[in-house]
Amino acid sequence: MTDPFSSPGSKAPPKPFTVEEGRRRVRSFVLRQGRFTPAQQRAFDALWPRFGLDYAGRPRDFDAVFGRSAPRILEIGFGNGEALRHSAAHDPARDHIGIEVHAPGVGRLLNALAEDGSDHVRLYHHDAVEVLENEVADGSLDEVRIYFPDPWHKKRHNKRRLVNPPFAALLVRKLAPGGRLHLATDWQDYAEQMWDVLDATEGLRNRAGMRGHVPRPEWRPQTHFESRGQRLGHGVWDLLYDRTGD
Repeated sequence: MTDPFSSPGSKAPPKPFTVEEGRRRVRSFVLRQGRFTPAQQRAFDALWPRFGLDYAGRPRDFDAVFGRSAPRILEIGFGNGEALRHSAAHDPARDHIGIEVHAPGVGRLLNALAEDGSDHVRLYHHDAVEVLENEVADGSLDEVRIYFPDPWHKKRHNKRRLVNPPFAALLVRKLAPGGRLHLATDWQDYAEQMWDVLDATEGLRNRAGMRGHVPRPEWRPQTHFESRGQRLGHGVWDLLYDRTGD
């Protein structure tokens, strides 16, 4: 497949993020770029300066980025951007930050944001853990959303899942008191792991009670993939947590 980042002036893809596990280095995701269209490449070339944030590895002044001081929503792994686009259109009072490692989805959302004129959105094409650790100030997020993260459904791959105790503690640090964490998955086994981790994380309170979930909130649009899965009898679990404490 042709490298979608090979044109002059285009952005290099991020190096896969790894986490230490004993002496082994385990990737938390695998880059599966898929088909990268000419329109998506043009979006990177023309629209990245408007909507994109280059990872710099140091604290970011988001008030300066957006030109205002407003509550911020961070969506991790936005995929094709459907939920982020919907949220930006219906919640203009808050600033939106999206993170996605797969280039086709980023390119698609760049075009959609330009079409909508959603200048209160910025995107990272980088690993979410590094962005959170190094660019997002503690206590600065009003909400974090993680919709349908890779389930790594084979048992031997479960250790690669994004939602684990260190990551949960990181999210607590970045959320403001009273902030919200919203997760959704269509894998019951992953929902069980989310409950195991998040219900035991200090600073988080499950809004539906221990091992509880809620109906899909209005701010998360139902995707075509989700609708198809439900027709086949698949479940979907939405988990809402509040950041407690001062």
